[in-house]
Amino acid sequence: MSKLEFYARPLVAFDPSNKDHRKWYYEFLEYKGWGKCPVRFICPNDIGYDLTIMIRNELIEYYVQKEFKPKVVDKVPKRVYNKASPKKRTKAIT
Repeated sequence: MSKLEFYARPLVAFDPSNKDHRKWYYEFLEYKGWGKCPVRFICPNDIGYDLTIMIRNELIEYYVQKEFKPKVVDKVPKRVYNKASPKKRTKAIT
């Protein structure tokens, strides 16, 4: 192992749910460089484009899923009629 590898910033896969990763990407956009980032992000070879586009696409997917995730709909309570008095029917919720 060379000294450059020993002193280099650690390699990390970008995780859009990690607040620090999002902050470092924002700093990249603000300062137009990775100089202030304490890690190096990995870009898989099968992506086919550069790191910044990969991160942008992952962030878009993350925020869309976060905003428009399917909501669990509560089941409407089943209404059952009370059979005690046939003339006056009252609803009982079960």
